[in-house]
Amino acid sequence: MEVVHVTEDAEVFTCNAFLAIGEDGQTTLVDAGAWDGVVDEVRSHTDDVDAVVMTHQHGDHVERLEAVVEAFDPEVYAYADHPTRTHAVDDGDTVRIGDEAFDVVYTPGHADDHVSFVSESSLFSGDVVVHDDGAFDYGSFGRTDMAGQSRDRLIESIRDLLERMPEGVEHMYAGHGGVFHGDVRDVVETALERAEKREPKYSDE
Repeated sequence: MEVVHVTEDAEVFTCNAFLAIGEDGQTTLVDAGAWDGVVDEVRSHTDDVDAVVMTHQHGDHVERLEAVVEAFDPEVYAYADHPTRTHAVDDGDTVRIGDEAFDVVYTPGHADDHVSFVSESSLFSGDVVVHDDGAFDYGSFGRTDMAGQSRDRLIESIRDLLERMPEGVEHMYAGHGGVFHGDVRDVVETALERAEKREPKYSDE
């Protein structure tokens, strides 16, 4: 499965949006981002998007969703309601991303509607865990200092994610920071250790 980071060249604040192109032609966009150029970038790789799966609906992840839907008319999978949603997802469901089956893991704390997607080989972690984001390298976690967020709930979510993650996951596609290839479990365990210290993530918190 080929995974393309379609917001990599954005010069505005946006999440990472990933286009997963399966060998059998199934194409899935994970998050839509907030970059006006996302539709054109997707079109430079494929003519069709079969599905969009949302990790959560913070503005930097969902702002261009309606434009993507208008351009490609995909199925839209999301935990929380949205005008474009065609399929609700819940903890324990299975969704297809590219040509792989991914388990849905409910991972709130950063956002009440946050879900992560994990397969035998890959993790789309949204903002619950990232590889590097300016606060930490090799294992960081979503911020929890804003209204409606909870560090304790985020810690519980990371623990749940570790319990549900198969051994041997080698690819992590997070909502911010860089893509990681290697021992994903070790990165997630490092993020958990840092989150459990309950210290402010950023010095201005």
